[in-house]
Amino acid sequence: MPTYAYACTQCDHRFDAVQSFADAALTTCPVCGGALRKQYGSVGVTFNGSGFYRTDSRAGSGSTPSGAAGGAAPASSPSSKSEAKASPAPSGS
Repeated sequence: MPTYAYACTQCDHRFDAVQSFADAALTTCPVCGGALRKQYGSVGVTFNGSGFYRTDSRAGSGSTPSGAAGGAAPASSPSSKSEAKASPAPSGS
């Protein structure tokens, strides 16, 4: 069950309450009977693994060394295709 932080608008009393999602929000301060408001804070979330950064899925991001097999294979494929196309043209003329 989640923990919610509340603060009183009159006496500034602050406390935490463990409530279910189905429970109604608290509205009265237990100290002075004033109106309560929920406090929203930042949550520490850490995303680990691949796929969480823009550079993870982009080609040529620089994170992969240029001498790696993945970088060399795409460079070889276009040059071999262009050589294959260039070879039949001179021999056919």
